[in-house]
Amino acid sequence: MKLGEILRSLFPAGYHLGAEGKLIAGRGSLPGGGRIHLLGVAEGTFLGVEEALWLARRVLEIGPARDATPILLMVNSGSQRMSRRDELLGLNEYLAHLAKALILAELAGHGSIGLLYGHSAAGAFIATGLAASALVALPGATPTVMDLPSMARVTKLSVDFLREKAATTPIFAPGLDNLAQAGAVLEIWDSGKPLDRQLASCLGKLPAADVRDRLGQERGGRPRAATIAARVAKSAF
Repeated sequence: MKLGEILRSLFPAGYHLGAEGKLIAGRGSLPGGGRIHLLGVAEGTFLGVEEALWLARRVLEIGPARDATPILLMVNSGSQRMSRRDELLGLNEYLAHLAKALILAELAGHGSIGLLYGHSAAGAFIATGLAASALVALPGATPTVMDLPSMARVTKLSVDFLREKAATTPIFAPGLDNLAQAGAVLEIWDSGKPLDRQLASCLGKLPAADVRDRLGQERGGRPRAATIAARVAKSAF
């Protein structure tokens, strides 16, 4: 689905969207009344220093308003921009700043949903969709935290070995189904049904705490993470 189609299905009562290049910001009207903030990345844009700052600034503008208006973060991006300039400027810190801004907004009462409707990868994916309170996706979305050739370079393991592991271990593997099984994706929405109802349902059950380890355990993608996290939390207090 194209961005315009998605927004019309999400907000039949209307929405307002501004744009700066391929970054978006605006508001949508919810079916039962109320509004939701719209932010996001469109058209496979790669996130560099300027893009991360632009999005973080808008999240920080939302935070001080203690009205609990939620945030919908539309995600269709490339990875972080792998240019020498951005790397020398410390792009990792700018992406971390964006992720922390989303967490700060959540602590101020603005729960957020990342809606992955296209591609996203690496640091750009972590700082947007994975930093939201919950991540949902439309069928056909193609998320990748790290592709196998990149993983091979980092781990010094062969691509063939990693491909073999990815076939049976979702945490190794890119792709929507694998991320859902690992618990990173809360729901995969049905693009054949009205999205406004699915959005309302998701807003009504936003988790009060991070439940991705538990979801990963229930779905068989991360069988031990929740147990280990609970043991660490217990020993820390």
